[in-house]
Amino acid sequence: MSKIILVTGGTRSGKSSYGESLLKDKNDVAYIATSIIYDEEMKERVKRHKESRNKLWSTIEGYKDLYSRVCEIKEKYIMLECIGTMITNLIFDKYMDVDNLSKDEINILEKEIIDEILKFLEQIKSKDKNVVIITNEVGFSLVSEYKLGRIFTDILGRVNQMLAKESDEVYLVACGLPMRLK
Repeated sequence: MSKIILVTGGTRSGKSSYGESLLKDKNDVAYIATSIIYDEEMKERVKRHKESRNKLWSTIEGYKDLYSRVCEIKEKYIMLECIGTMITNLIFDKYMDVDNLSKDEINILEKEIIDEILKFLEQIKSKDKNVVIITNEVGFSLVSEYKLGRIFTDILGRVNQMLAKESDEVYLVACGLPMRLK
């Protein structure tokens, strides 16, 4: 039977390290990296993440159609890092001029993103995989003065709620300390 664990927290909260620690004794892990390297700073972040994890884990780079990739994964365990980056990439895949989106376009975009993630979860369950999903907690901050920030926060907040509902366990990490929420 599959198990879904959601780990959330703010920037530099320790959520990724905690998620990795949940799988530290496992060598059969597929690590799904959703980031795209656009500059030197992001390249350095990715390098640090790679250096911190088990060298026996396989890495899959991608952020869309992940449900179709689950069938290719031979490992029992999956770590998905991270939903916030995945959503950012999906938004910019569809729209570069986010500031001029209509309410209907935003609603369609959110539905497509939620459908993408739900298909991924369905595949995880159908293939009897265990997954640790890392996401950003955006509910503690102010409402952004920028439309892009508000769209991202709204979509990620609702996705996080859906993921928490679907997950067997949920952890919030703050100051490197995990708190079990579910």
